[in-house]
Amino acid sequence: MDEWKIGPESYTSRFFLGSGKTAHYTKELIDSAIQRAGAQMISVAVKTLDTPDSPLDMIPEGIRILPNTLGAHSVEEAIQMAHMARGRGLGDRIKIEIMTDSRYFLPDPHATVDATKQLAEEGFLVFPYFYPEMRVAKQLVAAGAAALMPLASPSGSNKGLQTRDFIQELIRVFDIPIIVDAGIGCPSQACEAMELGCAGVMANTALATAEDLGLMAEAFRLAIEAGHAGYLSHRRKVDRKEDIRNDQDRKK
Repeated sequence: MDEWKIGPESYTSRFFLGSGKTAHYTKELIDSAIQRAGAQMISVAVKTLDTPDSPLDMIPEGIRILPNTLGAHSVEEAIQMAHMARGRGLGDRIKIEIMTDSRYFLPDPHATVDATKQLAEEGFLVFPYFYPEMRVAKQLVAAGAAALMPLASPSGSNKGLQTRDFIQELIRVFDIPIIVDAGIGCPSQACEAMELGCAGVMANTALATAEDLGLMAEAFRLAIEAGHAGYLSHRRKVDRKEDIRNDQDRKK
């Protein structure tokens, strides 16, 4: 894969392991994501850092950690979690997740913008998770977001790119990386996201619930690579009516 950047940091992989199913974090999942999907960054919920089965204990050195504020319901809670992660030596990356409900885990747009602005001003590299609405996206970019993480469909649903058109519009408008998050349930959906021009894909449930976890991880890597190559190829849209007219002209 080609080298690309989020802020000052360089990456070659475009697959990120999420933490939507934190309880499913196992060494097998993490090892498969790294070795067979090529993950270079793994998101870890700050609230799990001090638990007996903390995923930090399973992640090898050299893999970047993206702490997230899963479980926060306010700006204050999210900022407190970000400072806690920084204090634990996890660096300045932070994924902002501030929820409005416990069923679909839909993010609070206003609180997400406010937290992004404050943390970016404090030197954090902020990855906000949000519903892909253009007005909110513009506010997040203005607030200093390092990347945008729009949801594809409800977290853990495996329903794929239900917000496809909105995500495509974000890609058209903004230059910063757009990493599709939440709802990607199979490799073909990841491939579709990459064909749109997404910089990367974050997934968790699709891998964690697969019977052959390693094979699913490898399938995601191949799908992401194929989708990105398809995007770079700049495929031409075929106008069938125009083809018919050209055929008729040649027969004259």
